[in-house]
Amino acid sequence: MTYKEAADYIFGIPKFTEKNDAQHTKTFLKLLGNPQDRLKVIHVAGTNGKGSVCAYLDGMLRSEGKRTGLFTSPHLVKVNERIVIDGDQIDDQGFCETFERALRAVREMEKAGLKHPTFFEFLFGMAMDAFARAGVEYAVLETGMGGRLDATNAVENPLVCVITSIGIDHTKYLGDTLEKIAGEKAGIIKPGVPVFYAESSPESDDVIEKTAAEKKSFCKKIGKDAYEILGIEDKHIAFSCFSAYYGNTTWKLNNTGTYQPQNAVLAMEVMRYLFGEKARLSRWRDTLRDLKWEGRMEEILPDVYVDGAHNVSAIEAFAKSVPADGKRNVILFSAVEDKDYEKMIALLCREVPADLYVVTHIDDRRGTSAEILGGIFRKYTGQPVITEASAKKALALALERQNGGRVYCLGSLYLTGMIKSMIQEVT
Repeated sequence: MTYKEAADYIFGIPKFTEKNDAQHTKTFLKLLGNPQDRLKVIHVAGTNGKGSVCAYLDGMLRSEGKRTGLFTSPHLVKVNERIVIDGDQIDDQGFCETFERALRAVREMEKAGLKHPTFFEFLFGMAMDAFARAGVEYAVLETGMGGRLDATNAVENPLVCVITSIGIDHTKYLGDTLEKIAGEKAGIIKPGVPVFYAESSPESDDVIEKTAAEKKSFCKKIGKDAYEILGIEDKHIAFSCFSAYYGNTTWKLNNTGTYQPQNAVLAMEVMRYLFGEKARLSRWRDTLRDLKWEGRMEEILPDVYVDGAHNVSAIEAFAKSVPADGKRNVILFSAVEDKDYEKMIALLCREVPADLYVVTHIDDRRGTSAEILGGIFRKYTGQPVITEASAKKALALALERQNGGRVYCLGSLYLTGMIKSMIQEVT
Protein backbone atom coordinates (compact mmCIF):
# COMPACT_ATOMS: atom_id res chain seq x y z
CA MET A 1 0.00 0.00 0.00
CA THR A 2 1.29 3.45 -0.88
CA TYR A 3 1.55 6.32 1.58
CA LYS A 4 -1.18 8.21 -0.28
CA GLU A 5 -3.52 5.24 -0.07
CA ALA A 6 -2.88 4.91 3.67
CA ALA A 7 -3.38 8.64 4.30
CA ASP A 8 -6.52 8.73 2.15
CA TYR A 9 -7.97 5.82 4.11
CA ILE A 10 -7.30 7.55 7.45
CA PHE A 11 -8.78 10.85 6.30
CA GLY A 12 -11.85 8.93 5.17
CA ILE A 13 -12.54 7.94 8.79
CA PRO A 14 -14.96 10.41 10.42
CA LYS A 15 -13.07 12.80 12.73
CA PHE A 16 -15.84 14.11 14.91
CA THR A 17 -18.04 11.19 15.77
CA GLU A 18 -19.08 9.25 18.83
CA LYS A 19 -16.13 7.76 20.68
CA ASN A 20 -15.91 4.05 21.30
CA ASP A 21 -15.62 2.93 24.91
CA ALA A 22 -12.37 2.06 26.65
CA GLN A 23 -12.90 -1.69 26.22
CA HIS A 24 -13.15 -1.20 22.46
CA THR A 25 -9.77 0.58 22.40
CA LYS A 26 -8.26 -2.05 24.70
CA THR A 27 -9.39 -4.73 22.24
CA PHE A 28 -7.72 -2.79 19.42
CA LEU A 29 -4.49 -2.56 21.44
CA LYS A 30 -4.67 -6.26 22.35
CA LEU A 31 -4.87 -7.20 18.66
CA LEU A 32 -1.77 -5.04 18.14
CA GLY A 33 0.05 -7.02 20.84
CA ASN A 34 -0.62 -4.63 23.75
CA PRO A 35 2.25 -2.29 22.79
CA GLN A 36 1.39 0.06 25.67
CA ASP A 37 2.60 -2.53 28.16
CA ARG A 38 6.15 -2.14 26.83
CA LEU A 39 6.21 1.62 27.36
CA LYS A 40 6.63 4.02 30.27
CA VAL A 41 3.73 6.33 29.56
CA ILE A 42 3.43 9.97 30.59
CA HIS A 43 -0.21 10.90 30.02
CA VAL A 44 -1.06 14.57 29.44
CA ALA A 45 -4.51 16.20 29.45
CA GLY A 46 -5.76 19.79 29.75
CA THR A 47 -7.41 22.56 27.76
CA ASN A 48 -4.40 24.61 26.69
CA GLY A 49 -0.69 23.88 26.68
CA LYS A 50 -0.91 20.09 26.28
CA GLY A 51 1.19 19.99 23.12
CA SER A 52 3.83 22.33 24.52
CA VAL A 53 4.17 20.35 27.75
CA CYS A 54 4.45 17.13 25.74
CA ALA A 55 7.15 18.64 23.54
CA TYR A 56 9.12 19.91 26.53
CA LEU A 57 8.91 16.52 28.21
CA ASP A 58 9.97 14.71 25.06
CA GLY A 59 12.94 17.02 24.56
CA MET A 60 14.16 16.78 28.15
CA LEU A 61 13.75 12.99 28.20
CA ARG A 62 15.93 12.77 25.10
CA SER A 63 18.49 15.02 26.80
CA GLU A 64 18.63 12.34 29.51
CA GLY A 65 19.56 9.79 26.84
CA LYS A 66 16.12 8.15 26.74
CA ARG A 67 14.41 6.79 23.64
CA THR A 68 11.06 8.53 23.26
CA GLY A 69 7.77 8.43 21.45
CA LEU A 70 5.58 11.54 21.20
CA PHE A 71 1.90 11.32 20.23
CA THR A 72 0.13 14.67 19.73
CA SER A 73 -2.78 16.17 17.84
CA PRO A 74 -3.85 17.77 15.67
CA HIS A 75 -1.19 17.85 12.99
CA LEU A 76 -0.57 21.13 11.20
CA VAL A 77 0.64 20.12 7.74
CA LYS A 78 1.21 16.35 7.53
CA VAL A 79 -0.38 13.55 9.54
CA ASN A 80 3.05 12.02 10.29
CA GLU A 81 3.55 14.89 12.78
CA ARG A 82 1.33 12.99 15.23
CA ILE A 83 3.80 10.11 15.59
CA VAL A 84 7.32 11.21 16.56
CA ILE A 85 10.11 8.80 17.52
CA ASP A 86 13.32 10.11 19.09
CA GLY A 87 12.49 13.62 17.89
CA ASP A 88 11.76 12.70 14.27
CA GLN A 89 8.38 12.34 12.60
CA ILE A 90 7.70 8.80 11.46
CA ASP A 91 8.75 8.48 7.82
CA ASP A 92 6.33 7.48 5.08
CA GLN A 93 7.54 3.88 4.96
CA GLY A 94 7.21 3.44 8.71
CA PHE A 95 3.80 5.11 8.56
CA CYS A 96 2.62 2.60 5.93
CA GLU A 97 3.95 -0.37 7.89
CA THR A 98 2.22 0.57 11.13
CA PHE A 99 -0.93 1.50 9.18
CA GLU A 100 -1.12 -1.97 7.66
CA ARG A 101 -0.75 -3.63 11.07
CA ALA A 102 -3.46 -1.39 12.51
CA LEU A 103 -5.75 -2.13 9.57
CA ARG A 104 -5.32 -5.89 10.02
CA ALA A 105 -6.30 -5.48 13.67
CA VAL A 106 -9.37 -3.48 12.67
CA ARG A 107 -10.44 -6.13 10.18
CA GLU A 108 -10.30 -8.70 13.02
CA MET A 109 -12.47 -6.41 15.14
CA GLU A 110 -15.01 -6.02 12.37
CA LYS A 111 -15.17 -9.80 11.93
CA ALA A 112 -16.07 -9.99 15.61
CA GLY A 113 -18.86 -7.46 15.08
CA LEU A 114 -17.04 -4.49 16.59
CA LYS A 115 -17.15 -0.99 15.14
CA HIS A 116 -14.28 0.61 13.26
CA PRO A 117 -12.11 2.83 15.50
CA THR A 118 -12.58 6.57 15.08
CA PHE A 119 -10.00 8.72 13.28
CA PHE A 120 -8.19 9.54 16.52
CA GLU A 121 -8.44 6.02 17.93
CA PHE A 122 -6.94 4.55 14.75
CA LEU A 123 -3.97 6.93 14.84
CA PHE A 124 -3.49 6.27 18.56
CA GLY A 125 -3.24 2.53 17.86
CA MET A 126 -0.75 3.20 15.07
CA ALA A 127 1.39 5.36 17.37
CA MET A 128 1.52 2.81 20.17
CA ASP A 129 2.43 0.06 17.73
CA ALA A 130 5.15 2.20 16.12
CA PHE A 131 6.62 3.21 19.49
CA ALA A 132 6.82 -0.34 20.85
CA ARG A 133 8.36 -1.72 17.65
CA ALA A 134 10.96 1.08 17.63
CA GLY A 135 12.08 0.14 21.14
CA VAL A 136 10.89 3.38 22.71
CA GLU A 137 11.24 3.54 26.50
CA TYR A 138 9.14 6.63 27.33
CA ALA A 139 5.93 7.49 25.46
CA VAL A 140 4.46 10.97 25.98
CA LEU A 141 0.76 10.90 25.09
CA GLU A 142 -1.45 13.94 24.55
CA THR A 143 -5.16 13.34 24.98
CA GLY A 144 -7.31 14.27 22.02
CA MET A 145 -10.24 15.81 23.88
CA GLY A 146 -11.22 15.55 27.51
CA GLY A 147 -9.54 12.64 29.19
CA ARG A 148 -11.95 10.28 30.92
CA LEU A 149 -13.40 8.95 27.66
CA ASP A 150 -10.36 9.59 25.47
CA ALA A 151 -8.74 6.67 23.62
CA THR A 152 -5.41 7.40 25.31
CA ASN A 153 -7.05 6.63 28.66
CA ALA A 154 -7.08 2.96 27.70
CA VAL A 155 -3.50 2.91 29.02
CA GLU A 156 -4.08 1.46 32.46
CA ASN A 157 -0.69 1.96 34.12
CA PRO A 158 0.89 5.29 33.17
CA LEU A 159 4.05 6.38 34.92
CA VAL A 160 2.79 9.92 35.57
CA CYS A 161 -0.38 11.89 34.81
CA VAL A 162 -0.13 15.57 33.88
CA ILE A 163 -2.93 18.14 33.58
CA THR A 164 -2.24 21.51 31.96
CA SER A 165 -4.29 24.69 32.33
CA ILE A 166 -8.06 24.28 32.13
CA GLY A 167 -10.54 26.62 30.48
CA ILE A 168 -13.93 26.56 28.79
CA ASP A 169 -13.77 24.60 25.53
CA HIS A 170 -15.61 21.76 23.76
CA THR A 171 -18.63 22.42 25.99
CA LYS A 172 -20.85 20.20 23.80
CA TYR A 173 -18.76 17.21 24.82
CA LEU A 174 -17.12 18.11 28.13
CA GLY A 175 -19.67 20.27 29.94
CA ASP A 176 -20.30 23.99 30.31
CA THR A 177 -18.54 24.70 33.61
CA LEU A 178 -14.92 24.60 34.74
CA GLU A 179 -15.85 21.93 37.29
CA LYS A 180 -17.36 19.63 34.67
CA ILE A 181 -14.47 20.12 32.26
CA ALA A 182 -11.93 19.55 35.03
CA GLY A 183 -13.78 16.36 35.94
CA GLU A 184 -13.29 15.05 32.42
CA LYS A 185 -9.60 16.01 32.39
CA ALA A 186 -9.07 14.50 35.85
CA GLY A 187 -10.50 11.27 34.46
CA ILE A 188 -6.95 10.33 33.41
CA ILE A 189 -5.82 10.08 37.05
CA LYS A 190 -5.17 6.45 38.00
CA PRO A 191 -4.99 4.94 41.51
CA GLY A 192 -1.60 5.57 43.06
CA VAL A 193 -0.19 7.27 39.96
CA PRO A 194 1.39 10.70 40.66
CA VAL A 195 -0.34 13.70 39.09
CA PHE A 196 1.16 17.10 38.36
CA TYR A 197 -1.11 19.95 37.30
CA ALA A 198 -1.02 23.62 36.39
CA GLU A 199 -2.92 26.06 38.58
CA SER A 200 -5.91 27.37 36.62
CA SER A 201 -8.86 28.37 38.81
CA PRO A 202 -10.15 27.43 42.27
CA GLU A 203 -13.03 25.52 40.67
CA SER A 204 -10.89 23.29 38.44
CA ASP A 205 -8.00 22.97 40.92
CA ASP A 206 -10.40 21.68 43.58
CA VAL A 207 -11.74 18.96 41.26
CA ILE A 208 -8.24 17.73 40.44
CA GLU A 209 -7.15 17.73 44.10
CA LYS A 210 -10.26 15.81 45.19
CA THR A 211 -9.92 13.26 42.38
CA ALA A 212 -6.26 12.66 43.25
CA ALA A 213 -7.18 12.23 46.93
CA GLU A 214 -9.87 9.70 46.04
CA LYS A 215 -7.35 7.76 43.94
CA LYS A 216 -4.72 8.04 46.69
CA SER A 217 -2.38 9.64 44.18
CA PHE A 218 0.43 12.05 45.02
CA CYS A 219 -0.66 15.43 43.65
CA LYS A 220 1.42 18.55 43.04
CA LYS A 221 0.13 21.90 41.83
CA ILE A 222 2.42 24.11 39.75
CA GLY A 223 1.31 27.57 40.74
CA LYS A 224 1.75 30.81 38.88
CA ASP A 225 4.04 31.84 41.72
CA ALA A 226 6.49 29.02 40.91
CA TYR A 227 8.37 31.16 38.40
CA GLU A 228 9.10 34.75 37.43
CA ILE A 229 9.27 36.03 33.86
CA LEU A 230 12.48 38.03 33.48
CA GLY A 231 11.89 39.43 30.02
CA ILE A 232 11.94 38.79 26.28
CA GLU A 233 15.10 39.14 24.26
CA ASP A 234 16.14 37.91 20.82
CA LYS A 235 12.87 35.99 20.31
CA HIS A 236 13.33 34.11 23.62
CA ILE A 237 11.41 34.50 26.86
CA ALA A 238 13.52 34.20 30.01
CA PHE A 239 12.32 33.10 33.44
CA SER A 240 13.61 31.88 36.79
CA CYS A 241 12.13 29.35 39.22
CA PHE A 242 11.38 29.96 42.90
CA SER A 243 12.84 26.65 43.97
CA ALA A 244 16.21 25.85 45.45
CA TYR A 245 16.32 22.74 43.25
CA TYR A 246 16.87 24.93 40.17
CA GLY A 247 19.22 27.34 41.89
CA ASN A 248 19.68 30.76 40.30
CA THR A 249 19.53 29.39 36.75
CA THR A 250 18.00 31.62 34.11
CA TRP A 251 15.84 29.52 31.81
CA LYS A 252 14.97 30.53 28.25
CA LEU A 253 12.35 29.30 25.81
CA ASN A 254 12.52 29.60 22.05
CA ASN A 255 9.19 31.41 22.09
CA THR A 256 7.74 34.76 23.18
CA GLY A 257 4.45 33.48 24.60
CA THR A 258 4.11 34.59 28.21
CA TYR A 259 1.98 31.49 28.81
CA GLN A 260 4.87 29.12 28.03
CA PRO A 261 6.96 29.37 31.23
CA GLN A 262 4.17 27.71 33.24
CA ASN A 263 4.05 24.89 30.67
CA ALA A 264 7.82 24.52 30.87
CA VAL A 265 7.90 24.49 34.70
CA LEU A 266 5.12 21.88 34.74
CA ALA A 267 7.22 19.65 32.46
CA MET A 268 10.34 20.37 34.53
CA GLU A 269 8.61 19.29 37.73
CA VAL A 270 7.59 16.00 36.13
CA MET A 271 11.21 15.49 35.08
CA ARG A 272 12.37 16.38 38.58
CA TYR A 273 10.08 13.66 39.97
CA LEU A 274 11.38 11.10 37.47
CA PHE A 275 15.10 11.84 37.71
CA GLY A 276 15.67 13.87 40.88
CA GLU A 277 19.32 14.17 41.82
CA LYS A 278 20.33 12.24 38.70
CA ALA A 279 19.01 15.03 36.49
CA ARG A 280 21.30 17.07 34.29
CA LEU A 281 19.79 20.54 34.58
CA SER A 282 22.26 22.10 32.14
CA ARG A 283 20.98 19.77 29.44
CA TRP A 284 17.37 20.59 30.26
CA ARG A 285 18.26 24.28 30.02
CA ASP A 286 19.90 23.84 26.61
CA THR A 287 17.01 21.70 25.38
CA LEU A 288 14.34 24.20 26.38
CA ARG A 289 16.33 27.11 24.95
CA ASP A 290 16.60 25.45 21.52
CA LEU A 291 13.32 23.53 21.26
CA LYS A 292 10.73 24.85 18.81
CA TRP A 293 7.09 23.80 19.12
CA GLU A 294 5.26 24.66 15.95
CA GLY A 295 2.14 26.77 15.90
CA ARG A 296 2.52 28.38 19.33
CA MET A 297 3.57 32.03 18.95
CA GLU A 298 5.80 30.76 16.16
CA GLU A 299 7.51 33.29 13.92
CA ILE A 300 7.18 31.91 10.37
CA LEU A 301 8.39 35.04 8.55
CA PRO A 302 9.98 38.20 9.95
CA ASP A 303 7.40 39.61 12.40
CA VAL A 304 4.73 37.18 11.16
CA TYR A 305 3.44 34.82 13.84
CA VAL A 306 1.05 31.89 13.98
CA ASP A 307 -0.54 30.99 17.29
CA GLY A 308 -2.90 28.09 17.89
CA ALA A 309 -5.15 30.05 20.29
CA HIS A 310 -8.61 28.61 19.62
CA ASN A 311 -10.68 29.25 22.74
CA VAL A 312 -11.32 32.12 25.13
CA SER A 313 -8.65 31.22 27.69
CA ALA A 314 -6.06 30.75 24.93
CA ILE A 315 -6.95 34.16 23.46
CA GLU A 316 -6.48 35.66 26.93
CA ALA A 317 -3.01 34.10 27.11
CA PHE A 318 -2.19 35.27 23.59
CA ALA A 319 -3.24 38.84 24.41
CA LYS A 320 -0.77 38.95 27.32
CA SER A 321 2.02 37.97 24.92
CA VAL A 322 1.55 40.80 22.41
CA PRO A 323 4.10 43.56 23.11
CA ALA A 324 2.60 46.91 24.08
CA ASP A 325 5.22 48.89 22.16
CA GLY A 326 2.98 50.88 19.82
CA LYS A 327 4.05 48.88 16.78
CA ARG A 328 1.44 48.28 14.08
CA ASN A 329 -0.50 45.00 14.50
CA VAL A 330 -2.46 43.16 11.82
CA ILE A 331 -4.69 40.29 12.99
CA LEU A 332 -5.57 37.44 10.61
CA PHE A 333 -8.38 35.40 12.20
CA SER A 334 -10.67 32.45 11.57
CA ALA A 335 -12.53 29.94 13.74
CA VAL A 336 -14.57 26.77 13.60
CA GLU A 337 -18.29 26.83 14.30
CA ASP A 338 -18.28 24.91 17.60
CA LYS A 339 -16.11 27.50 19.37
CA ASP A 340 -17.37 30.51 21.33
CA TYR A 341 -15.92 32.76 18.65
CA GLU A 342 -17.95 35.84 19.62
CA LYS A 343 -16.33 35.90 23.07
CA MET A 344 -12.95 35.22 21.45
CA ILE A 345 -13.41 38.14 19.05
CA ALA A 346 -14.70 40.52 21.75
CA LEU A 347 -11.69 39.72 23.93
CA LEU A 348 -9.28 40.09 21.03
CA CYS A 349 -10.69 43.50 20.08
CA ARG A 350 -10.63 44.68 23.68
CA GLU A 351 -7.21 43.41 24.71
CA VAL A 352 -5.02 43.52 21.61
CA PRO A 353 -4.50 46.87 19.88
CA ALA A 354 -4.73 46.26 16.14
CA ASP A 355 -4.73 48.53 13.11
CA LEU A 356 -6.43 46.02 10.81
CA TYR A 357 -8.36 42.76 11.08
CA VAL A 358 -8.38 40.31 8.15
CA VAL A 359 -11.00 37.60 8.58
CA THR A 360 -11.07 34.41 6.54
CA HIS A 361 -12.64 30.95 6.25
CA ILE A 362 -11.04 27.64 7.19
CA ASP A 363 -11.22 25.00 4.49
CA ASP A 364 -13.06 22.55 6.73
CA ARG A 365 -16.71 21.55 7.06
CA ARG A 366 -16.74 23.11 10.55
CA GLY A 367 -15.29 26.42 9.40
CA THR A 368 -17.33 29.56 10.14
CA SER A 369 -17.89 31.86 7.18
CA ALA A 370 -15.70 34.94 6.91
CA GLU A 371 -18.79 37.15 6.59
CA ILE A 372 -20.26 35.95 9.89
CA LEU A 373 -16.96 36.43 11.70
CA GLY A 374 -16.39 39.80 10.04
CA GLY A 375 -19.79 41.01 11.18
CA ILE A 376 -18.93 40.16 14.77
CA PHE A 377 -15.60 41.98 14.57
CA ARG A 378 -17.42 45.10 13.39
CA LYS A 379 -19.58 44.96 16.55
CA TYR A 380 -16.51 45.25 18.77
CA THR A 381 -14.06 47.47 16.90
CA GLY A 382 -14.01 50.66 14.92
CA GLN A 383 -10.83 49.59 13.13
CA PRO A 384 -10.95 48.36 9.50
CA VAL A 385 -12.18 44.78 9.05
CA ILE A 386 -11.66 42.98 5.74
CA THR A 387 -13.32 39.65 4.96
CA GLU A 388 -11.77 37.28 2.44
CA ALA A 389 -13.11 33.74 1.98
CA SER A 390 -9.83 32.48 0.53
CA ALA A 391 -7.23 31.95 3.27
CA LYS A 392 -4.46 32.27 0.69
CA LYS A 393 -5.71 35.66 -0.45
CA ALA A 394 -6.30 36.71 3.16
CA LEU A 395 -2.69 35.92 4.05
CA ALA A 396 -1.42 37.82 1.02
CA LEU A 397 -3.56 40.80 2.01
CA ALA A 398 -2.35 40.74 5.63
CA LEU A 399 1.29 40.62 4.49
CA GLU A 400 0.67 43.42 2.00
CA ARG A 401 -0.75 45.59 4.81
CA GLN A 402 1.98 44.70 7.33
CA ASN A 403 3.83 47.97 6.69
CA GLY A 404 6.69 47.30 9.09
CA GLY A 405 4.44 45.98 11.82
CA ARG A 406 3.53 42.52 13.04
CA VAL A 407 1.03 40.03 11.65
CA TYR A 408 -0.62 37.56 14.04
CA CYS A 409 -2.56 34.61 12.59
CA LEU A 410 -4.81 32.89 15.13
CA GLY A 411 -8.23 31.52 16.03
CA SER A 412 -7.74 27.89 15.04
CA LEU A 413 -4.99 25.29 14.74
CA TYR A 414 -6.52 24.46 11.35
CA LEU A 415 -5.78 28.02 10.23
CA THR A 416 -2.25 27.68 11.63
CA GLY A 417 -1.70 24.54 9.57
CA MET A 418 -3.07 26.18 6.42
CA ILE A 419 -0.85 29.24 6.85
CA LYS A 420 2.26 27.13 7.48
CA SER A 421 1.52 25.01 4.43
CA MET A 422 1.14 28.12 2.27
CA ILE A 423 4.42 29.55 3.53
CA GLN A 424 6.24 26.27 2.83
CA GLU A 425 5.01 26.36 -0.76
CA VAL A 426 6.63 29.72 -1.45
CA THR A 427 9.83 29.47 0.62
